[in-house]
Amino acid sequence: MTTLIATLAHWLAPWQSAYSGSKVLETAVTAVHLIALLFGGGLAVAADRAMLRALGAGPAARDTALQAIQATHRPVVIALAVSFLSGLALASADVNTFANSPVFLIKLTLVALLCSNGLFLLVTERALQLHGTADAGTPLWRRLRVATWLSITLWTSVVVAGTTLVNAA
Repeated sequence: MTTLIATLAHWLAPWQSAYSGSKVLETAVTAVHLIALLFGGGLAVAADRAMLRALGAGPAARDTALQAIQATHRPVVIALAVSFLSGLALASADVNTFANSPVFLIKLTLVALLCSNGLFLLVTERALQLHGTADAGTPLWRRLRVATWLSITLWTSVVVAGTTLVNAA
């Protein structure tokens, strides 16, 4: 494993040199990463909050919230992709540090769980569309409630892990 990390660090040495030699590049990549998290996470958490509020309301409010949350998937996925690519650029700038960081692995695990939960949300939303949305006590609505709370928790955890990673590096 050490040989793989050393080889990767060697291949990425030009990027590491360019990144560490330019405050503008460092700032730009970090800003893109944080802005993607802000927009993606902000949209997702706002939609999650609206869904949680609608779960206690009538069928019309749930249907409206379901449509609204579905409309956020594309921009959230785009923001996650930008965040992933900028995160890759950040990690590539210091392979040795990130490859040996347990916090980095925790953050990656949280991002993977966040993406998995997003897929679970999507599948649940589509099932609700197919099977009707009248009764908020159905297993599908309960599943959506759990996935929505998980989404909020995971977005928050990713930010905490990222902050910890920066401070621990």
